[in-house]
Amino acid sequence: MCSVRALSTNAVPNLVAAPGFAECTLRGRVLAPARFCAPLAGYTHSAFRRLLADFGGYGALWTEMLAGAQILKEDFEKSPWLRRRPAEGFVVYQLMLRAGDPVDRILSRLGEHGVEAVDLNLACDALSIRACEAGSALFEDLEALRAVVTEVRRHWPVLLTAKIRLGARRPDWEPRFVERLKLLEESGVDAVTLHPRFFEDKFRRRARHELLAWAASVTRLPLIANGDLLGAESVTVLGERLRPACAVMIGRMALVRPWLFATWEGAPSSEFRFMGSPLTTGVAEVWNRLADYLLEDFEPAVALRRLQAFTKYYAANFAFGHRFHVELARTSSMEDARRCAGEFFARNPRVLEHPTVAGR
Repeated sequence: MCSVRALSTNAVPNLVAAPGFAECTLRGRVLAPARFCAPLAGYTHSAFRRLLADFGGYGALWTEMLAGAQILKEDFEKSPWLRRRPAEGFVVYQLMLRAGDPVDRILSRLGEHGVEAVDLNLACDALSIRACEAGSALFEDLEALRAVVTEVRRHWPVLLTAKIRLGARRPDWEPRFVERLKLLEESGVDAVTLHPRFFEDKFRRRARHELLAWAASVTRLPLIANGDLLGAESVTVLGERLRPACAVMIGRMALVRPWLFATWEGAPSSEFRFMGSPLTTGVAEVWNRLADYLLEDFEPAVALRRLQAFTKYYAANFAFGHRFHVELARTSSMEDARRCAGEFFARNPRVLEHPTVAGR
Protein backbone atom coordinates (compact mmCIF):
# COMPACT_ATOMS: atom_id res chain seq x y z
CA MET A 1 0.00 0.00 0.00
CA CYS A 2 1.28 3.46 -0.85
CA SER A 3 1.91 5.79 2.06
CA VAL A 4 -0.50 8.59 2.86
CA ARG A 5 2.31 11.09 2.26
CA ALA A 6 2.87 9.74 -1.24
CA LEU A 7 -0.82 9.93 -1.99
CA SER A 8 -1.44 13.42 -0.61
CA THR A 9 -0.56 15.38 -3.72
CA ASN A 10 -3.78 17.37 -4.03
CA ALA A 11 -4.60 19.92 -1.37
CA VAL A 12 -8.17 20.01 -0.14
CA PRO A 13 -9.93 22.74 -2.16
CA ASN A 14 -11.75 25.64 -0.53
CA LEU A 15 -15.32 26.79 -1.12
CA VAL A 16 -16.42 30.36 -1.79
CA ALA A 17 -17.50 32.70 0.97
CA ALA A 18 -21.17 32.89 1.95
CA PRO A 19 -22.91 35.20 4.40
CA GLY A 20 -25.50 34.37 7.04
CA PHE A 21 -26.52 31.43 9.21
CA ALA A 22 -23.94 32.31 11.83
CA GLU A 23 -26.02 30.90 14.67
CA CYS A 24 -29.51 29.93 15.80
CA THR A 25 -31.12 29.18 19.16
CA LEU A 26 -33.33 26.12 19.59
CA ARG A 27 -34.96 25.48 22.96
CA GLY A 28 -32.42 27.79 24.59
CA ARG A 29 -29.47 26.04 22.95
CA VAL A 30 -27.24 28.25 20.78
CA LEU A 31 -25.92 26.35 17.77
CA ALA A 32 -23.13 28.10 15.94
CA PRO A 33 -22.75 28.13 13.07
CA ALA A 34 -26.34 27.38 12.05
CA ARG A 35 -25.05 24.98 9.42
CA PHE A 36 -25.69 21.29 10.04
CA CYS A 37 -24.87 17.93 8.50
CA ALA A 38 -28.03 16.06 7.53
CA PRO A 39 -28.92 12.53 8.62
CA LEU A 40 -28.00 10.20 5.76
CA ALA A 41 -29.02 6.55 6.04
CA GLY A 42 -25.96 4.37 5.69
CA TYR A 43 -23.52 7.28 5.86
CA THR A 44 -23.65 9.44 8.99
CA HIS A 45 -22.40 6.67 11.25
CA SER A 46 -19.77 7.19 13.94
CA ALA A 47 -16.80 6.84 11.57
CA PHE A 48 -18.01 9.51 9.15
CA ARG A 49 -19.03 11.87 11.96
CA ARG A 50 -15.53 11.43 13.36
CA LEU A 51 -14.09 12.47 10.00
CA LEU A 52 -16.31 15.56 9.91
CA ALA A 53 -15.23 16.39 13.46
CA ASP A 54 -11.60 16.36 12.37
CA PHE A 55 -12.42 19.36 10.20
CA GLY A 56 -15.18 21.02 12.25
CA GLY A 57 -17.00 24.15 11.10
CA TYR A 58 -20.57 22.87 11.68
CA GLY A 59 -23.03 23.66 14.47
CA ALA A 60 -24.50 20.17 14.83
CA LEU A 61 -24.40 16.69 13.36
CA TRP A 62 -27.28 14.25 12.90
CA THR A 63 -26.96 10.49 13.23
CA GLU A 64 -28.35 8.33 10.50
CA MET A 65 -31.93 7.17 11.05
CA LEU A 66 -32.07 4.83 14.05
CA ALA A 67 -34.78 2.22 14.59
CA GLY A 68 -36.18 3.18 18.00
CA ALA A 69 -36.68 -0.35 19.33
CA GLN A 70 -33.14 -1.36 18.30
CA ILE A 71 -31.70 1.30 20.61
CA LEU A 72 -32.79 -0.89 23.54
CA LYS A 73 -30.46 -3.66 22.32
CA GLU A 74 -27.37 -1.74 21.18
CA ASP A 75 -24.15 -1.14 23.14
CA PHE A 76 -23.59 2.63 23.21
CA GLU A 77 -19.83 2.18 23.63
CA LYS A 78 -19.41 -0.05 20.58
CA SER A 79 -22.34 0.52 18.23
CA PRO A 80 -21.22 2.51 15.16
CA TRP A 81 -24.71 3.97 14.99
CA LEU A 82 -25.03 5.11 18.60
CA ARG A 83 -21.41 5.73 19.56
CA ARG A 84 -20.27 9.31 19.59
CA ARG A 85 -16.97 10.94 20.47
CA PRO A 86 -16.61 14.22 22.39
CA ALA A 87 -14.96 15.88 19.37
CA GLU A 88 -18.20 15.55 17.39
CA GLY A 89 -19.82 18.30 19.42
CA PHE A 90 -23.61 18.56 19.43
CA VAL A 91 -25.16 15.40 17.97
CA VAL A 92 -28.87 14.98 17.25
CA TYR A 93 -30.10 11.36 17.27
CA GLN A 94 -32.67 10.80 14.53
CA LEU A 95 -35.31 8.19 15.39
CA MET A 96 -37.59 6.01 13.32
CA LEU A 97 -40.60 5.51 15.59
CA ARG A 98 -44.06 4.10 15.08
CA ALA A 99 -47.20 3.90 17.17
CA GLY A 100 -46.83 1.29 19.87
CA ASP A 101 -43.05 1.57 20.26
CA PRO A 102 -41.84 1.68 23.92
CA VAL A 103 -41.07 5.38 23.60
CA ASP A 104 -40.50 5.89 27.33
CA ARG A 105 -37.83 3.18 27.50
CA ILE A 106 -36.15 4.27 24.26
CA LEU A 107 -35.87 7.89 25.33
CA SER A 108 -34.84 6.97 28.85
CA ARG A 109 -31.92 4.96 27.48
CA LEU A 110 -30.85 7.83 25.24
CA GLY A 111 -30.99 10.22 28.16
CA GLU A 112 -28.97 7.87 30.35
CA HIS A 113 -26.18 8.01 27.77
CA GLY A 114 -26.04 11.77 27.59
CA VAL A 115 -28.02 12.36 24.41
CA GLU A 116 -29.22 15.99 24.34
CA ALA A 117 -31.47 16.08 21.26
CA VAL A 118 -33.63 13.76 19.20
CA ASP A 119 -35.18 14.18 15.77
CA LEU A 120 -38.24 12.33 14.44
CA ASN A 121 -37.91 11.06 10.89
CA LEU A 122 -41.25 11.78 9.22
CA ALA A 123 -39.81 12.09 5.70
CA CYS A 124 -38.38 8.71 4.64
CA ASP A 125 -40.53 7.15 1.91
CA ALA A 126 -38.60 3.90 1.47
CA LEU A 127 -40.94 0.92 1.12
CA SER A 128 -39.32 -0.88 4.06
CA ILE A 129 -39.93 2.14 6.31
CA ARG A 130 -43.50 2.64 5.12
CA ALA A 131 -44.16 -1.06 5.75
CA CYS A 132 -43.25 -0.39 9.39
CA GLU A 133 -45.78 2.46 9.44
CA ALA A 134 -42.94 4.86 10.16
CA GLY A 135 -41.32 7.75 8.26
CA SER A 136 -43.64 9.16 5.60
CA ALA A 137 -46.37 6.66 6.54
CA LEU A 138 -46.44 8.06 10.08
CA PHE A 139 -46.59 11.62 8.73
CA GLU A 140 -49.64 10.69 6.66
CA ASP A 141 -51.49 8.97 9.54
CA LEU A 142 -52.65 11.98 11.56
CA GLU A 143 -53.82 10.13 14.67
CA ALA A 144 -50.78 7.87 14.87
CA LEU A 145 -48.57 10.93 14.36
CA ARG A 146 -50.34 12.75 17.18
CA ALA A 147 -49.92 9.78 19.51
CA VAL A 148 -46.21 9.32 18.79
CA VAL A 149 -45.23 13.00 18.97
CA THR A 150 -47.25 13.56 22.14
CA GLU A 151 -45.64 10.54 23.79
CA VAL A 152 -42.14 11.62 22.74
CA ARG A 153 -42.63 15.13 24.07
CA ARG A 154 -44.01 13.77 27.34
CA HIS A 155 -40.87 11.71 27.95
CA TRP A 156 -38.24 13.97 26.37
CA PRO A 157 -37.64 17.27 28.19
CA VAL A 158 -34.86 18.64 25.97
CA LEU A 159 -34.47 19.51 22.28
CA LEU A 160 -36.95 17.76 19.98
CA THR A 161 -37.04 18.31 16.22
CA ALA A 162 -38.74 16.63 13.26
CA LYS A 163 -37.67 16.18 9.65
CA ILE A 164 -40.49 16.41 7.11
CA ARG A 165 -41.27 16.74 3.42
CA LEU A 166 -44.31 18.35 1.81
CA GLY A 167 -46.27 15.13 2.08
CA ALA A 168 -47.83 13.01 -0.65
CA ARG A 169 -48.46 14.61 -4.03
CA ARG A 170 -52.26 15.05 -4.09
CA PRO A 171 -54.70 17.92 -4.79
CA ASP A 172 -55.22 18.69 -1.10
CA TRP A 173 -51.56 18.50 -0.07
CA GLU A 174 -51.47 22.10 1.21
CA PRO A 175 -54.14 21.86 3.94
CA ARG A 176 -52.86 18.42 4.90
CA PHE A 177 -49.33 19.80 5.27
CA VAL A 178 -50.54 22.76 7.36
CA GLU A 179 -52.58 20.43 9.57
CA ARG A 180 -49.54 18.31 10.34
CA LEU A 181 -47.29 21.30 10.85
CA LYS A 182 -49.80 22.66 13.36
CA LEU A 183 -49.90 19.29 15.10
CA LEU A 184 -46.11 19.31 15.50
CA GLU A 185 -46.24 22.86 16.83
CA GLU A 186 -49.03 22.17 19.33
CA SER A 187 -47.36 18.95 20.49
CA GLY A 188 -44.26 20.84 21.58
CA VAL A 189 -41.76 20.11 18.81
CA ASP A 190 -39.01 22.74 18.95
CA ALA A 191 -38.05 23.00 15.27
CA VAL A 192 -38.72 21.39 11.91
CA THR A 193 -36.30 20.51 9.15
CA LEU A 194 -38.16 21.00 5.89
CA HIS A 195 -37.03 19.22 2.74
CA PRO A 196 -39.46 20.85 0.28
CA ARG A 197 -40.16 17.94 -2.02
CA PHE A 198 -43.10 15.53 -2.14
CA PHE A 199 -42.50 11.98 -0.98
CA GLU A 200 -42.80 10.68 -4.52
CA ASP A 201 -40.21 13.12 -5.84
CA LYS A 202 -37.31 11.28 -4.17
CA PHE A 203 -34.46 13.40 -5.61
CA ARG A 204 -35.75 13.56 -9.17
CA ARG A 205 -37.29 17.04 -8.92
CA ARG A 206 -35.73 20.17 -7.51
CA ALA A 207 -36.38 21.24 -3.93
CA ARG A 208 -39.01 24.00 -3.83
CA HIS A 209 -37.29 26.47 -1.51
CA GLU A 210 -39.68 29.20 -2.64
CA LEU A 211 -42.23 27.48 -0.35
CA LEU A 212 -40.20 28.22 2.78
CA ALA A 213 -41.79 31.66 3.16
CA TRP A 214 -45.29 30.15 2.93
CA ALA A 215 -44.42 27.40 5.43
CA ALA A 216 -43.00 29.98 7.84
CA SER A 217 -46.21 32.00 7.56
CA VAL A 218 -48.36 29.11 8.84
CA THR A 219 -46.28 28.09 11.85
CA ARG A 220 -44.31 29.56 14.72
CA LEU A 221 -41.80 26.72 14.54
CA PRO A 222 -38.24 27.56 13.47
CA LEU A 223 -37.51 26.03 10.07
CA ILE A 224 -34.24 24.41 9.05
CA ALA A 225 -33.83 24.42 5.26
CA ASN A 226 -32.73 21.18 3.59
CA GLY A 227 -32.64 19.80 0.05
CA ASP A 228 -30.33 20.65 -2.88
CA LEU A 229 -28.12 22.77 -0.64
CA LEU A 230 -24.59 22.03 -1.76
CA GLY A 231 -22.60 24.48 0.32
CA ALA A 232 -21.81 28.15 0.58
CA GLU A 233 -22.27 28.97 -3.08
CA SER A 234 -25.72 27.44 -3.46
CA VAL A 235 -26.88 29.06 -0.21
CA THR A 236 -25.72 32.43 -1.54
CA VAL A 237 -27.49 31.87 -4.88
CA LEU A 238 -30.77 30.97 -3.19
CA GLY A 239 -30.49 34.10 -1.06
CA GLU A 240 -33.96 35.43 -0.25
CA ARG A 241 -35.63 32.04 -0.60
CA LEU A 242 -33.71 30.78 2.43
CA ARG A 243 -34.26 33.89 4.56
CA PRO A 244 -37.27 32.39 6.43
CA ALA A 245 -35.05 29.56 7.69
CA CYS A 246 -33.07 29.77 10.93
CA ALA A 247 -30.44 27.29 9.71
CA VAL A 248 -29.37 25.23 6.73
CA MET A 249 -28.71 21.51 6.53
CA ILE A 250 -26.31 19.98 4.01
CA GLY A 251 -26.55 16.33 3.01
CA ARG A 252 -24.91 14.70 0.03
CA MET A 253 -22.26 17.36 -0.61
CA ALA A 254 -20.88 16.74 2.89
CA LEU A 255 -20.09 13.21 1.66
CA VAL A 256 -18.40 14.60 -1.41
CA ARG A 257 -16.45 17.20 0.57
CA PRO A 258 -16.16 16.40 4.28
CA TRP A 259 -14.19 19.65 4.70
CA LEU A 260 -17.15 21.67 3.38
CA PHE A 261 -18.16 23.20 6.72
CA ALA A 262 -14.61 24.09 7.74
CA THR A 263 -14.00 26.00 4.52
CA TRP A 264 -17.47 27.57 4.30
CA GLU A 265 -16.30 31.13 4.81
CA GLY A 266 -13.71 30.83 2.06
CA ALA A 267 -10.70 31.56 4.27
CA PRO A 268 -7.31 30.15 3.20
CA SER A 269 -6.89 26.53 4.17
CA SER A 270 -3.85 27.41 6.29
CA GLU A 271 -6.18 29.11 8.77
CA PHE A 272 -7.88 25.82 9.58
CA ARG A 273 -6.45 22.88 11.42
CA PHE A 274 -6.83 19.15 10.79
CA MET A 275 -5.77 16.76 13.56
CA GLY A 276 -3.53 19.47 15.02
CA SER A 277 -1.86 20.44 11.74
CA PRO A 278 -2.68 23.12 9.15
CA LEU A 279 -5.42 22.02 6.76
CA THR A 280 -3.18 21.12 3.85
CA THR A 281 -4.36 17.54 4.02
CA GLY A 282 -4.70 15.96 0.62
CA VAL A 283 -7.81 14.39 -0.77
CA ALA A 284 -6.12 10.98 -0.61
CA GLU A 285 -5.46 11.29 3.11
CA VAL A 286 -9.11 12.16 3.75
CA TRP A 287 -10.19 8.94 2.02
CA ASN A 288 -7.58 6.87 3.86
CA ARG A 289 -8.49 8.39 7.20
CA LEU A 290 -12.13 7.36 6.78
CA ALA A 291 -10.98 3.85 5.86
CA ASP A 292 -9.05 3.72 9.13
CA TYR A 293 -12.02 4.98 11.13
CA LEU A 294 -14.38 2.49 9.51
CA LEU A 295 -12.10 -0.40 10.46
CA GLU A 296 -12.11 0.82 14.05
CA ASP A 297 -15.90 0.89 14.26
CA PHE A 298 -17.09 -1.92 11.92
CA GLU A 299 -16.20 -5.49 11.08
CA PRO A 300 -14.00 -5.56 7.92
CA ALA A 301 -16.74 -6.75 5.55
CA VAL A 302 -19.16 -4.06 6.74
CA ALA A 303 -16.39 -1.44 6.72
CA LEU A 304 -15.72 -2.26 3.08
CA ARG A 305 -19.36 -1.82 2.10
CA ARG A 306 -19.51 1.51 3.92
CA LEU A 307 -16.29 2.66 2.26
CA GLN A 308 -17.59 1.68 -1.17
CA ALA A 309 -20.81 3.59 -0.52
CA PHE A 310 -18.86 6.68 0.58
CA THR A 311 -16.61 6.47 -2.48
CA LYS A 312 -19.64 6.73 -4.75
CA TYR A 313 -19.91 10.34 -3.56
CA TYR A 314 -16.28 11.15 -2.81
CA ALA A 315 -15.31 10.18 -6.37
CA ALA A 316 -17.41 13.11 -7.63
CA ASN A 317 -14.50 15.37 -6.62
CA PHE A 318 -12.36 14.10 -9.49
CA ALA A 319 -12.24 14.16 -13.25
CA PHE A 320 -12.99 10.56 -14.31
CA GLY A 321 -13.88 9.83 -10.69
CA HIS A 322 -16.63 7.48 -11.84
CA ARG A 323 -13.94 4.99 -12.83
CA PHE A 324 -12.58 5.11 -9.29
CA HIS A 325 -16.04 4.43 -7.86
CA VAL A 326 -16.68 1.54 -10.26
CA GLU A 327 -13.28 -0.06 -9.68
CA LEU A 328 -13.56 0.27 -5.91
CA ALA A 329 -17.06 -1.24 -5.96
CA ARG A 330 -15.52 -4.40 -7.41
CA THR A 331 -13.01 -4.89 -4.60
CA SER A 332 -13.58 -7.72 -2.17
CA SER A 333 -11.48 -6.69 0.83
CA MET A 334 -10.24 -3.56 2.56
CA GLU A 335 -6.73 -4.42 1.37
CA ASP A 336 -7.97 -4.51 -2.22
CA ALA A 337 -9.80 -1.24 -1.70
CA ARG A 338 -6.68 0.49 -0.40
CA ARG A 339 -4.65 -0.82 -3.31
CA CYS A 340 -7.27 0.42 -5.76
CA ALA A 341 -7.37 3.84 -4.10
CA GLY A 342 -3.57 4.02 -3.98
CA GLU A 343 -3.34 3.49 -7.72
CA PHE A 344 -6.01 6.09 -8.38
CA PHE A 345 -4.53 8.81 -6.18
CA ALA A 346 -0.99 8.08 -7.40
CA ARG A 347 -2.17 9.33 -10.81
CA ASN A 348 -2.73 12.75 -9.20
CA PRO A 349 -6.35 13.07 -10.40
CA ARG A 350 -7.62 16.55 -11.18
CA VAL A 351 -9.89 17.90 -8.44
CA LEU A 352 -13.05 19.50 -9.86
CA GLU A 353 -13.98 22.99 -8.73
CA HIS A 354 -17.72 22.22 -8.88
CA PRO A 355 -18.47 18.53 -8.29
CA THR A 356 -22.02 17.36 -8.90
CA VAL A 357 -24.06 14.84 -6.98
CA ALA A 358 -26.96 12.72 -8.14
CA GLY A 359 -29.22 10.10 -6.65
CA ARG A 360 -30.21 9.51 -3.05
